[in-house]
Amino acid sequence: MAEHTIKAFDEEIDRLRGLIAEMGGRAEAAIENAMLALQRQDKVLAAEVVEGDKRIDAIEAEVEKLVIQIIALRAPMANDLRDVIAALKIVSVVERIGDYAKNIAKRVPLISNNTRIMEPISLLPSMGQVAGEMVHDVLNAFAARDADLALAVVERDTVVDDFYNSVFRTLVTFMVENPKTISECAQLLFVAKNIERIGDHATNVAEMVYYAATGNTLPERERGGSALMEE
Repeated sequence: MAEHTIKAFDEEIDRLRGLIAEMGGRAEAAIENAMLALQRQDKVLAAEVVEGDKRIDAIEAEVEKLVIQIIALRAPMANDLRDVIAALKIVSVVERIGDYAKNIAKRVPLISNNTRIMEPISLLPSMGQVAGEMVHDVLNAFAARDADLALAVVERDTVVDDFYNSVFRTLVTFMVENPKTISECAQLLFVAKNIERIGDHATNVAEMVYYAATGNTLPERERGGSALMEE
């Protein structure tokens, strides 16, 4: 009976990790596709990102049910309990990352096919790439219980913050010099803010992974990205 219980627990943990991996992969793809839709002003691809967010939400609900089942039936302790609780928190954050990607996609139809704003749009893909890589790496860190990789993700958040500050100033300057682009540039400011928040949320996941792997919490950090434009 004990061997059966251990095997069942291991299977449930594997399923939990599989669901988180799928959810994270979909969130990564949503970020990438939202940025592609923005660059290409592809409204069809943007709509696909918005629709795809429903599956991310569904996986979150499935993980929540599985976590409750594991805690109720298996009563995990110590490292196992930390892993299960971390998984529950992580899916909530990944769901928010998916929402930010969806928000970016929703902006695409609001930005007209205007060659004047191609210059500020060109600044965003690199920022989005760094944020997407943070999401990818932190999910790998969770799967491998890799505290060092989680710490590296935390340290990379300053890169996204610096990008955001640079993009913010560039867009404000561009709006002043090109008043007719204010509407489109305002949308791009929201896009930049959503990318910055993706970086923050990837960092939050990294902190959870670090705690699950080591039992220790990271010290509080100062964040620079939100100083210019709070939500």
